[in-house]
Amino acid sequence: MKRFFAVLILIICFMPCHAQEAQIIDRVVAVVGQNIILQSDIEAQYLQFRLQGGIKGSASSIRCEILEDLMFQKLMLNQAEMDSITVTDEQVNSEVDRLISYFISQLGSQENLEKYYKKTMPEIKEELRRMRKDQMLEEQVQQKILANVEVTPAEVRKVYNEIPKDSIPMVNSKYEIAHLVKKPPITLDQKLEVKDRLYKMRKRILDGERFSTLALLYSEDPGSAKKGGELGFHGKGEFAPEFETAAFNLRDGEISEVIETEFGFHIIQMIERRGEYINVRHILLTVNVSPESLQKSYNELDSIATLIHNDSITFEEAVKQFSDEADKINGGLLINPVDGSTLFDASELDQQVSVTVNRMQVGEISSPVPMKTSDNKDACRILYLKKKTAPHKANLKDDYTLIRDWALQKKREKIINDWIDNNSKKAYIRVCDDFKDCDFMFDWNLETIE
Repeated sequence: MKRFFAVLILIICFMPCHAQEAQIIDRVVAVVGQNIILQSDIEAQYLQFRLQGGIKGSASSIRCEILEDLMFQKLMLNQAEMDSITVTDEQVNSEVDRLISYFISQLGSQENLEKYYKKTMPEIKEELRRMRKDQMLEEQVQQKILANVEVTPAEVRKVYNEIPKDSIPMVNSKYEIAHLVKKPPITLDQKLEVKDRLYKMRKRILDGERFSTLALLYSEDPGSAKKGGELGFHGKGEFAPEFETAAFNLRDGEISEVIETEFGFHIIQMIERRGEYINVRHILLTVNVSPESLQKSYNELDSIATLIHNDSITFEEAVKQFSDEADKINGGLLINPVDGSTLFDASELDQQVSVTVNRMQVGEISSPVPMKTSDNKDACRILYLKKKTAPHKANLKDDYTLIRDWALQKKREKIINDWIDNNSKKAYIRVCDDFKDCDFMFDWNLETIE
């Protein structure tokens, strides 16, 4: 079977490389082992670069770079086959469904997606399935190549010492901040008042008013309200659990009862179901914190701050005793979602936090400041500036973690490049004559087609 495949590829590759596009829909421009690279693969990426403004250099040089990039990928794919690395259909299909749902949400409908790709949904899914499966296999090969790669302190020092003194990058001020949060309670009466308003809207719709009109006028979901509450096509796993259960049980045109989620209260109307995807509209009403309740939380924070200033309690002890946030277990330290550390560049901070801590000294506690919780509710907090570094050139004492990450990245790049360099010389590779003059980064063992 492998021998037949190789013969088939040779036949395809010997098709004229200079034929006009009007005469050939697509063609194989390279073969890496038993994997092919199509002209359409290169053109798709080239057009994407153009749309993203990523074109730097001539069209031919960009296409050469794209081709070499695809050759790297096919090498990894060959290795996956040799190492018997696999991904399941369930894994691939799950990724494809996630991508399709995202694309539909961006473009508004399945029809728009099909128009954008100029393909039917089954064709789009098949293309995405092929591409994503290859990518997942390549990712696993890279993970295997880089497994257990670490850097020693000596390697970190070496990388740092090799940086020319005038090229050592500047490191901006970094902040380490903790907070103590008070979330004003929402009463049962407040919830019942909001639910009653929604039930009245539901009755108006059942009596003949348009759902979309009421959504436009009253819904507190800014993203969908201007579209009459319409959310576009989504699959399972993309909504809050309570919302999803109610939405997927509706029939066309049916309106749900009032549903409570972490975001507030909803009524939902089914617009259309297409297989595993649904398009619904909804009206969201949130339960707002009362001014009196919010003021009470501010007063509580003032009292707690006074206790800390009088050394009656430490900030860490106060957080554990009084904070309403889950991070009280680690002293209220804010975690940077970018790198998982407790240090933030000013640009990575919430604007309110940035303005506040910029005026503070290390060890100082702020006055109570407003905040929004993860479910967009009003709350307040006091901030504690635990640490602040001045802008400086990177150094091993203050920025070891940052420099270690540079060293680790550099080591990983070298390992991958060495792997490519070694395997590119051994792999069976044929490239159409159009690309024989490409200035490739690696010394590929190329055979060109005359």
